[in-house]
Amino acid sequence: MAARGGYAVVIGVFFFWGHLVSFRLLFLLLLVGLPSTLTWAAPVQQEFSNWQVTCNNQNFCVTRNIGLHHGWVMSLTRSAGAHNDSTLRIELGGPENVLPKISPIAPRLLLDGSPLKLVGEHWQITPWHLSTGDSPTINTFLQHIQDGQALTLENGTQSISLQGLKAALLFIDDQQKRVGSETAWIGKGDDPPLSVPPAPALKAVKKVNPTPTPFSREEFNDLLDYGTWRMNNSQCSLDPLRREVWVTPLTDDKALLMLTCESGAYNTIYRAWLVSRQKPFAAQPIRLRLPFLPQEKDERDIELVNLTFNDKTRELETLDKGRGQGDCGVQTRWRYDGQRFRLVRYAGQPACDNWQGPDAWPTLWITR
Repeated sequence: MAARGGYAVVIGVFFFWGHLVSFRLLFLLLLVGLPSTLTWAAPVQQEFSNWQVTCNNQNFCVTRNIGLHHGWVMSLTRSAGAHNDSTLRIELGGPENVLPKISPIAPRLLLDGSPLKLVGEHWQITPWHLSTGDSPTINTFLQHIQDGQALTLENGTQSISLQGLKAALLFIDDQQKRVGSETAWIGKGDDPPLSVPPAPALKAVKKVNPTPTPFSREEFNDLLDYGTWRMNNSQCSLDPLRREVWVTPLTDDKALLMLTCESGAYNTIYRAWLVSRQKPFAAQPIRLRLPFLPQEKDERDIELVNLTFNDKTRELETLDKGRGQGDCGVQTRWRYDGQRFRLVRYAGQPACDNWQGPDAWPTLWITR
């Protein structure tokens, strides 16, 4: 009877305070019951005219101009949350520019053909690099240029198109749930900074056996023979004379076996196995599966393209080049957790514009 009386009191409270209180309580109960995976930000990469935006699983966003910029690029980064952790950089570089022979850019800045002065004391200025991490300075600069057509240099061919910049900034505002808050770049409102959700918790992938026992000479030779047998009995299109085998210790009881299988102009497809270090050898094929589905992809499994293993980081790396220069494509890094390889970094650069190498591509997924 006591329990039933308690339930009656709770029900009475709901009706006494009316629908508003009950809806709020139910909403809180629903939040408690939500699976934790819903707190992760969905990685996204999108283009707006001449601007590209990338936001990773931490809701860290970066945007920059792409296309025919001739080695002159403006980029903005912003972290999630109430704090104004953002940067703005304008850089001259790339293979088209022989920097020692080029005049400093700050005195030659033009906005739609008219001189553009950098307002404020928080700019870091070097001959070919302008940057600031001061939020008021960034906001003032963006408000001044966001409706323009292009930033150019006096007596120069370089051009930063501003077509799509405003849409890119609004996209970041929306992705980070800033629209309507004081911290928004475009969709400003009166909501306080603390109304902006914080960054999701950063997922960790543990390292297992970071210093495995090295191979003995006999163990290495036996595993290499096994790898050669695997290579000769695999259905690969690569010329047998061009096929190669690698074997390295992964843990004290497992080895990593990799072999080349197919090859194009600048990408080579590998096959790989986890192999027991003791005879009789038992092999398990390695399949790399993403924790998210990239845009314009039909599946989460990825090919082992230009596969390498970094002995220092103990990570498996792939590099799927969009073209031979290696200025676009997808780079991934994976860490073995004792059962399988898990993604620790996914970086992608769809625009092939001679600006960055793989290590500088924007990330869609990171871990610690």
